[in-house]
Amino acid sequence: MSAVVDAARGWIGTPYVHQASAKGAGTDCLGLLRGVWRELLGAEPAALPAYTRDWGETGGEELLLAAGRTHLRQRTLDRPLSGDVLLFRMRDRAIAKHVGIQARVGPEASFIHAYTGHGVIESPLSNAWARRVVARFVFPMEYE
Repeated sequence: MSAVVDAARGWIGTPYVHQASAKGAGTDCLGLLRGVWRELLGAEPAALPAYTRDWGETGGEELLLAAGRTHLRQRTLDRPLSGDVLLFRMRDRAIAKHVGIQARVGPEASFIHAYTGHGVIESPLSNAWARRVVARFVFPMEYE
């Protein structure tokens, strides 16, 4: 299992708090990604603008997609690896606004994410989730 997955699993049980990134105290999906980055790579590469919780938001900029392309390495969608950063578009024509980290691949595929009402959990990467993945990235790590 990758160091990214190990770090993400360390956040499981952290309550959901919008725009937070404090292991054990509160985080949202982006905060989980930010926290894993800090654990593995050090200081975050950029300050974050305020963002809304609305997964159905349309008409705005694809800020998460642009940030992923800037700070991570993009991968193809068809070759999942443990430790991939997943970017989800929750509704057609909506902005991609949910992130998670692929934990397991194959028939028992799963991902770790912070989810409103649940906190940080590991969920099955069911067809309902998998069809919403619009991008895969990997951390820019030395050991890859």
